[in-house]
Amino acid sequence: MRVAVPPLTPELEERLRLTPFAQLGLALTLVRSVIDEGYTVPSPVQVEVIPRALEGRDVLACAQTGTGKTAAFVLPLLQRMTLAGDLGTSSGRIRTLVLAPTRELAAQIAERVDVYGRHLRIRHTMIYGGVSQRGQENALAGLPDLVVATPGRLLDLVQQRKIDLGGVEYFVLDEADRMLDMGFVRDVRKIVALLPTKRQTLFFSATMAPAVETLARTMLVDPARVSIAPAVTTAPLVEQSVVFVQQPDKRAFLEGVLRDPTVERALVFTRTKRGANRLAGELELAGILSAAIHGNKTQNARDRALEGFRRGTTRVLVATDVAARGIDVDGVSLVVNFDLPNVAESYVHRIGRTGRAGATGRAISFCARDERPLLQDIERLIRRRLPATQSQERPNERTARGSL
Repeated sequence: MRVAVPPLTPELEERLRLTPFAQLGLALTLVRSVIDEGYTVPSPVQVEVIPRALEGRDVLACAQTGTGKTAAFVLPLLQRMTLAGDLGTSSGRIRTLVLAPTRELAAQIAERVDVYGRHLRIRHTMIYGGVSQRGQENALAGLPDLVVATPGRLLDLVQQRKIDLGGVEYFVLDEADRMLDMGFVRDVRKIVALLPTKRQTLFFSATMAPAVETLARTMLVDPARVSIAPAVTTAPLVEQSVVFVQQPDKRAFLEGVLRDPTVERALVFTRTKRGANRLAGELELAGILSAAIHGNKTQNARDRALEGFRRGTTRVLVATDVAARGIDVDGVSLVVNFDLPNVAESYVHRIGRTGRAGATGRAISFCARDERPLLQDIERLIRRRLPATQSQERPNERTARGSL
């Protein structure tokens, strides 16, 4: 959709030029959109990435969720596309491709493109699975400049010759570590093989495991490396603790935690989709407004659950790791690991849903007897011992946690 750019008065121009965002090299039109959103100071990842991206450099960035990384790539790429011309002119080619692991994250990115590009003539659309592709085909017929996509549906449309990636100039791979966790690495490699060799690539990951580094080396050319925090550190404003509790007692203990009136909005993680459904239903029966979100839910059901969570009509969202990546909801005061994750790095992603944008938060992990090894893996990864707030185990069943 074409949007007329409102004129900038001399007074407004001068004020915008003095902002930290303008000093990063961003055009005043983009700075205006950022300021209109209430942001006044760029985050560390934005300070490091934006100037390098504006220079046309490939970027390899390690940054946790909730650090402002979406703006770190959306803003400079919108500017580079604008300077190159042809925006909104139906040039017939996709200029920018952003690849995300989940529908929720893709929607979050597309929403930011809308917000930051509100004063630009830009066509963009979102491609994801779980819904009919007809609407997406119609959107592609409008010849968008920018596409945000999940790997599976994108490859489906490529194979059907509904989309051509031969004109992509700017490519973003977001949440690369989650792409690997979800088994998308082969799809990602297939997509990259379809892109022009001459392009700018921005590669983001919350962790930088060896497999992520290997993938990055195949995609990037002389990248600028940005590391905002060590890959295994957890958000400093999140108060973390563990409760040792027998598996059959977890639900009752969770109900007690959630009845605390200070818990405004809680995100509860289970290991399986079936477990998420069962737990959400049991909480509802206990009078705690809850909803489940996972990969087997339809897109409409997922959207309804997220919207209720954002509005506050649903106080508790029960999620699996895959579905939760990309959830960007303000005011999550508590994260509960009802089941400890099998992969220690997922702990970092889970608790990153709270304590965002300068706010404080809490993360409580329930640990049953058979989950002790998983807890030890987490503590090794984050290089700290989680304090045990209390235990619901019978005294004669308690065992030593073991040394790190």
